[in-house]
Amino acid sequence: MLIGLDVGGTYTDAVLIDHGKVIEKIKIPTKPEGLLESLLSALDPLLQAAGGREIQRIVLSTTLITNLIATNTVDPVALVLIPGPGLNPGSYKFKATQSYILSGAIDYRGREIEPLKENEIKACLEAIKKEGIKRVAIVGKFSQRNNSHEQAVASYFASHAPELQIIMGHQVTGRLNFPRRAVTTLLTLATREKFENFYMQVLQVLKERGITAPLYILKADGGTLPFTQSLTKPVETIFSGPAASTLGVLALTPKGQTSVVLDIGGTTTDLALILSGKPLLASRGAKINNDYTQVRAFATKSVALGGDSILRVNNNSLEILPQREGPAYCLGGPQPTPTDAMRVAGLTEIGDERRAYECMKRLGAGLNLSPKDTADLVLKQMVKKIAQEIDDMFLSWEQEPVYRIWEILQKQKIRPQNVVGIGGAAPAVLSLLGEEMGCRALAPPHAEVANAIGAALAKVNLRLSFHFDTERNFYFIEENGVQEKLPIPILSEDQAKDFCFTRLRQEGQKLGISSDEELELVYSEVFNMVRGWRTTGKLYDICVQFPTGIMENWLEERKDQSAE
Repeated sequence: MLIGLDVGGTYTDAVLIDHGKVIEKIKIPTKPEGLLESLLSALDPLLQAAGGREIQRIVLSTTLITNLIATNTVDPVALVLIPGPGLNPGSYKFKATQSYILSGAIDYRGREIEPLKENEIKACLEAIKKEGIKRVAIVGKFSQRNNSHEQAVASYFASHAPELQIIMGHQVTGRLNFPRRAVTTLLTLATREKFENFYMQVLQVLKERGITAPLYILKADGGTLPFTQSLTKPVETIFSGPAASTLGVLALTPKGQTSVVLDIGGTTTDLALILSGKPLLASRGAKINNDYTQVRAFATKSVALGGDSILRVNNNSLEILPQREGPAYCLGGPQPTPTDAMRVAGLTEIGDERRAYECMKRLGAGLNLSPKDTADLVLKQMVKKIAQEIDDMFLSWEQEPVYRIWEILQKQKIRPQNVVGIGGAAPAVLSLLGEEMGCRALAPPHAEVANAIGAALAKVNLRLSFHFDTERNFYFIEENGVQEKLPIPILSEDQAKDFCFTRLRQEGQKLGISSDEELELVYSEVFNMVRGWRTTGKLYDICVQFPTGIMENWLEERKDQSAE
């Protein structure tokens, strides 16, 4: 049996799945100041429905990190940069409590071209201590190729100020792009302590309930991590909600389809794209507060429009505001919302019909419309706004390399014709949206808890990106910061690929990934190193992975059930 939990900003969804069937599903309002309480309120009924039978695993999707960053309630961090030549760090507005620049430089192959200056390191530490900052992120350019400068600074800080919490850029990500690595490292340390507190509370709750099933957390790229490993990279869990909704659509629609994913919640509408059964990834990483990071994520967009958005009349014109002030009026909230309009239009049975009519009547008075006509106008405007957002989002999606390749394979310029609606409000407006966009609108079974289904069924994934330098007999792994001498000479591209797949299998075993899982070559590139008119070595860049997706046994079991 599997449990999936999605703690969203408005609702918490939970499902219990056994042999391809949803045995129990829960949808309750999320308490913004009590994510743990919301999680427990959804979890306990599932445990009761399980009746003591074995739970194989629990997967959690949470808004914790998203909320911390969005509300700027992260912990203060000092950012120490070693940028080297060719980059002006002053042109980047890193959102650190304080930023400091040190001399020293490593080149793109990992060779030191300028040493550190101990007097600068000492002065930097004194300035940090004077500011009273207890957390320090140290990030050097090309530290993923040689972390000696980061290590030296961190060692000095730790020996002279052991009270500091220190993190280094190469520990967080080894991908190229110095500014993004700095942002990712900064956010990782700024959110880590609060995430650890949440983690300890969850473990205590599970222990009290006698649950020994493995606990996983959903990442922004749709993969899962054992909860214990997420402690080192909590920022990877940002945007896990949109990832859960995308995987939910993958699980609830036929395999290999191409669809726009539409998740209408109480506060936001999340958009994503699935191309021939594969979610579209953002090539530049997750964008957080207008800063790109090294966090792998689906290409999604959150629009400030949901079932609980505030409605008002201004200058005889209806407006749908991006804010939310609680639940819909028909559910006891203070303001009229699109959910009230859906109730009056007969598209949902949620809430008190009398209160819904009351607020539509009051809203319609300023428009000279009846409650029914007011509700119709609200839904018409809501659908138009969503359709426009989808159209705008395609402009971004079309810039992604994977999308362009997909269009080439289709041999014509087309757009997906399926819009799959999930979430509490989506089924109510889906048919209207299909008419507006002139496409097929689908509301799959269990659409209201699709996020939790997506979380429950997400595969444990792993991607490793290798950089080999045969002249230096050295290799690096971007994702985990490994920097080691090659145990054997690499004499060909095929030999390098075999090395990568073997290492991927080994790392996958540590995460509990079955040896039968599919391996995938993402890319392989070769560059010759030429000196004096002869090749002295080669640089190999090779990326391999266990891809994200839905557990295959779910797909097979659902196929068998359909056949019956």
